[in-house]
Amino acid sequence: MWRQAHHRQRAHFVTMAVAVGVGLVCLGHSGWIYTKAFIAQQLIGAAWQRVQAGQIDAKPWSWADTRPVAKLTLAHGLRALLVLEGSSGRNLAFGPVHDPASVLPGQLGNSVIEGHRDTHFSALRDLRLGDRVGIELPDGRRASFAVAHLQVVDSRRSRIVLDSEAPRLTLVTCYPFDAIRPGGPLRYVVTADWIGPTPPGRGGSPGDKRGERTSGPTGPT
Repeated sequence: MWRQAHHRQRAHFVTMAVAVGVGLVCLGHSGWIYTKAFIAQQLIGAAWQRVQAGQIDAKPWSWADTRPVAKLTLAHGLRALLVLEGSSGRNLAFGPVHDPASVLPGQLGNSVIEGHRDTHFSALRDLRLGDRVGIELPDGRRASFAVAHLQVVDSRRSRIVLDSEAPRLTLVTCYPFDAIRPGGPLRYVVTADWIGPTPPGRGGSPGDKRGERTSGPTGPT
């Protein structure tokens, strides 16, 4: 009986040790994700300053295949994020990304920006209808948008319409925000409509909907 109790105690200890070890690994991995996201935004910030100074193709680090194309400011200016060009998984690890199939933010049409739900775009959960979202381009032009729609969609069935008669901004992240497993089909989509100032054109007449273009919200997790 003593041996059975000893074996049970030992098994319990091993189980606890494994649980603690797994917890530390998870915390370490989570901490690294947040640290990487923070450091990346600092490097991207330095590249953004170079872009504003006229170095159009300024890279945040030497091996990067992307560059900052806009500064995104969420409600009440509480958080500013630098947006990278190209919606690859690699770029998403470092910041929100602009979908190159869509127009640049502030131009006529629907500009799509994606980000991870647990880092840069975690703040989307706090947006409310009517909240302001700001965009600044490298040349100093600014555009303001007001949140018009908040919705959860299934990326397997929904598509984002890219054509719009006025500038529109669509922010996309995975849902739910507290999901344990990444990669699910649900997306949280924030649509914001332009409220000023006068936007640049896109090389076509406003409202030209020939061959209406769409994009699926399939990127971030």
